[in-house]
Amino acid sequence: MLYVAFAIVATIVNLFTQEITSTLFQYEYEIIVSMFTGTLAGLAVKYLLDKKFIFKFETKSQKQDVTTFFFYSLMGVITTILFWITEYTFDLWFDTKTMRYVGAVIGLSIGYITKYYLDKKYVFIER
Repeated sequence: MLYVAFAIVATIVNLFTQEITSTLFQYEYEIIVSMFTGTLAGLAVKYLLDKKFIFKFETKSQKQDVTTFFFYSLMGVITTILFWITEYTFDLWFDTKTMRYVGAVIGLSIGYITKYYLDKKYVFIER
């Protein structure tokens, strides 16, 4: 349940960051820039929460923390592509910001479920 709560927190951070970006910078490629900034914000929050509370993983050095974050981000590439495709597709199909964010929530939900298993097997392990 804690993982689900943190996924919700990271989703809110992601969407809030997207909305701020979208509002402040209205231009042709706004959706791409806002999805990217939202992803970065959600990634940072989710990494810190997962590392400390879900996997209770303590790094012994800054190098290990950077390496762990690298693998965490790498596992997120696949799930992020899924999330971006879903959000962008909903934006194209429905042409409303509300449905765009519905697509984002669906994509993020599928991605976070997948990412949990990838992180458990490949990221938060002793190297």
